[in-house]
Amino acid sequence: MVTTLKISGMSCAHCTRAVFTALSGVPGIARADVRIGTAEVEHDGTVTLDALKQAVETAGYSVIDADENRRVLPQL
Repeated sequence: MVTTLKISGMSCAHCTRAVFTALSGVPGIARADVRIGTAEVEHDGTVTLDALKQAVETAGYSVIDADENRRVLPQL
């Protein structure tokens, strides 16, 4: 499953590292591709949107929108 997050407050490489590090700590995440303003998170489907939002908020940013694509399977 892939969830795409739109994140506010990110403006530099440090921001992307902070969000990546926070998301990496969430159990069930296989991959996180973080860019300024967005994060594409591939996970096993057990990860909730609230858990993703909480991780981003822990890094100091806010999720302003999210799109879940349940049809995409994680790549092995």
